[in-house]
Amino acid sequence: MIDQLIQLFKNKAEAFGADPTKEFVLRNNTKPESLNDNGAYFGLISPDEESSGQFHDFSIVMFPNVEQKPYLLTLGIGSLGFKNDYELATYPGLRRLFLKLIDENGSIKSDFSDIDTNLPKPFINRPELQHIKNTLGKYTKVLPVAQIIDDPLHPESQKRISAFIAAYAFIRGWPSNDSHRKAIAQALSNYNLTDSESDETQVKRLLLARKFVVLQGAPGTGKTTLAKKIGHEIAQSIYFTQFHAETSYVDFVSGIQPDVENNSLRYVHRDGVFVQAVKYAVENPTQKVILLIDEINRANLASVLGPAFYLFEYQMQATMTKIDLTPNFSIEALPDNFYVMATMNTSDRSLAVVDFALRRRFAWYTLKPKPLSISHFYKKDFDEIDRIFNWYANENK
Repeated sequence: MIDQLIQLFKNKAEAFGADPTKEFVLRNNTKPESLNDNGAYFGLISPDEESSGQFHDFSIVMFPNVEQKPYLLTLGIGSLGFKNDYELATYPGLRRLFLKLIDENGSIKSDFSDIDTNLPKPFINRPELQHIKNTLGKYTKVLPVAQIIDDPLHPESQKRISAFIAAYAFIRGWPSNDSHRKAIAQALSNYNLTDSESDETQVKRLLLARKFVVLQGAPGTGKTTLAKKIGHEIAQSIYFTQFHAETSYVDFVSGIQPDVENNSLRYVHRDGVFVQAVKYAVENPTQKVILLIDEINRANLASVLGPAFYLFEYQMQATMTKIDLTPNFSIEALPDNFYVMATMNTSDRSLAVVDFALRRRFAWYTLKPKPLSISHFYKKDFDEIDRIFNWYANENK
């Protein structure tokens, strides 16, 4: 089996554009004494390294065993640490790439440049890895990605192995022609590199499950349009408001406001859009009611929500604590048929006001730019910008 897998590594590397004489070193430390949980491995390492001994930088390595038990497929870093690949390790796109290639039997570090932290204990202690536990212990700090492979010769396992090597070929820049690039794309296409479900389907399911959702994303990603569309599809009544810097508790919840239509100055109590929507939901329990809040981060949320903030606690049940929303209207919990969908522009400087308390109470969904289905859309330019953004931008961009 080991010889077959080593040949697979070599064949795939060449199919993805690697010249075996100058673009990788094929390591093979699978002597009988090593296979007995004593450091056995084989794989592809940087061409700058020697054919034996410790090495630097990223590699694709597999840990075999003498028995017919699971192997471990990894993106590893040589035990000597970084020499040329530290900058590569800091690119968010590298983690995004390999995150797509593992499943529930895999492990991935949040920081690929971290060579001081061990693999998680629950992963190391999995029964499937006990036969290589000593071997794994030697390298546990330098394995950013690890995937258990039950049967390496199974077709599905070989697809995953091919995808790991394809990802390595991509980061090493091996492909030099269309044939190589198509082979890499094909190997990676076996995994879900894009969401198969539409944003609308996912957001709708999230809203029905969590009730309070924020759609976040860059300008022009269709947040408000999607919110309105989903609102019209699932609710019988929709209330809409847009926050701005001057939005207050009186505007949103309730309070005393001047009566500008009266000839003499006087003040009257008015319900804000939040109370209007909640009252309607209470009075019409068989209807779904949605409150849409556009640009939720533009206002001072602590001031706008006030004590009503308490009501947005996820899965909150009715208690003996009542919140007075108006002098004549108090509730212990928001009605079951009441939903809130808000939008937030992630490029807005006012993001600092979105504190942890709000993030904990709402579910969050990110909308990303998508190509338009029109004939004069610059698809190649879009794809290149998307590739650059995906590779270099962190999760906060």
